[in-house]
Amino acid sequence: MSNAPDIVFIITDQQRYDTIRALGASHMDTPNIDRLVETGVNFEQCHVTAPSCVPCRASLFTGYYPHTNGVLANGQPWSRTWVSDLADAGYHCVNIGKMHTIPYDAKAGFHERFVVENKDRFLEGRWFFDEWDKALATHGLKKQQREEYRKRPDYKDRLGAFTWDLAPALQSDNFIGETTCWWLETKPVEKPLFLVVGFPGPHPPYDPTPEMAEKYMARDVPLPDVTDEDLENLAAPWIEKRSHDVEVDHDSVAWKLKPTTDELKRMRAYYYANCEMIDTQVGHILDRLKKRGNMDNTIVIFTSDHGDNLGDHGLSQKWAPYDEVTRVPMIISAPNRFDGGRNVEEMVQLFDLGPTILEWAGVTPDGSYEAVSLNPALEGKPFEGRSHVFCEQAGDVNMTGASYLTMVRSRTHKLVRFRGSDEGQLFDLVADPGERRNLWNDPGAGEIKQGLLNAMLDFHLESAVQTRNARRLIVAPQGAEAMQ
Repeated sequence: MSNAPDIVFIITDQQRYDTIRALGASHMDTPNIDRLVETGVNFEQCHVTAPSCVPCRASLFTGYYPHTNGVLANGQPWSRTWVSDLADAGYHCVNIGKMHTIPYDAKAGFHERFVVENKDRFLEGRWFFDEWDKALATHGLKKQQREEYRKRPDYKDRLGAFTWDLAPALQSDNFIGETTCWWLETKPVEKPLFLVVGFPGPHPPYDPTPEMAEKYMARDVPLPDVTDEDLENLAAPWIEKRSHDVEVDHDSVAWKLKPTTDELKRMRAYYYANCEMIDTQVGHILDRLKKRGNMDNTIVIFTSDHGDNLGDHGLSQKWAPYDEVTRVPMIISAPNRFDGGRNVEEMVQLFDLGPTILEWAGVTPDGSYEAVSLNPALEGKPFEGRSHVFCEQAGDVNMTGASYLTMVRSRTHKLVRFRGSDEGQLFDLVADPGERRNLWNDPGAGEIKQGLLNAMLDFHLESAVQTRNARRLIVAPQGAEAMQ
């Protein structure tokens, strides 16, 4: 294991692809993530396997699609991961920040966990005090959250956007970044390191510090352009979701059917400000890693678990598998190992990181994994990528209009099928990259539609065969949780 690389896996929550300046987001300042793009390999078409936090992360850390590992919605238990394989291979495995395991403090294969969960998590019936809660409590404080935001007279006009008015160091992303730097500076580790840094942002509430909020409020930022025709063409589950999100304030976001331009500007500006705050902390972590003296043998990953509609399509947050939600940044930087400054255009899925990481550690991924290694692309070898990517979600607290959906996307088209419904969505991504014109009932698109439905059928058939022996890997034996 003397040559095994340190692996630093930085994952944000709910960060869109179009939030990194080096990837074309001219409205952003992200100099540190830009450094990773310049030295690393950027996967331009990385898509998640689920459009919400828990099922996506369970898929990422098991190597299986949600329908295989059984985690199809937020709040469902999961804790067994391939991280234990890294530990068995001699790695010291640490998580600082968000993993979103259920229960929150499951070991999940790590030797050390410093758990920080959602910014707004008190209403789920799990009275769990994480490291951030404890840090705030030592100052006689508690996190800014719904129970306090609701007292504001303008609460329903904020769309989840509030400044962080406590000490800047106690804002969740700053807290995670500085805790990571403290750990790197003070913890002696002789083994190779696997470190997962989970930033809670830019997931709502969108809560930048006042000066960062002012910075983005003072500049032009892209705003959603939603017409009445767009709204009329929404599928029934998303029409219901719009109404549901007005009635129920998830994650401190009280949605509006017709938000004003000023309200949308503030929401977007605060979200982008959160992204820059994370970028600053990424810079601190990279500097601390360099100071440790092993950057020549360190692989850094930057990605997110899914995106955010941010008002596009008239929708709040996630669940609806538009590209704003399913496409995420994924950058892998290790200049001494992989030639940097490259873009991989082929489609991949976020959970493909699992077998990729295992191979770096000298571990052969299990043959039943549905995730595939990205190392051929990283090493400049022939790489076809995926002809189709898939995304699925069962009914969730926010997705009340459909019990289950499956998305299939090719390079040119996307189809979404809702279980038990004759209605669906079909988009020509070349002619209609904004996914505004639903071709589901268009006779002229019948051949394309049937081809994607066939791909979806093949997806489930191949999954059933490939994963027939996977249960031993994703279901912990009774009493094994203490060891996992």
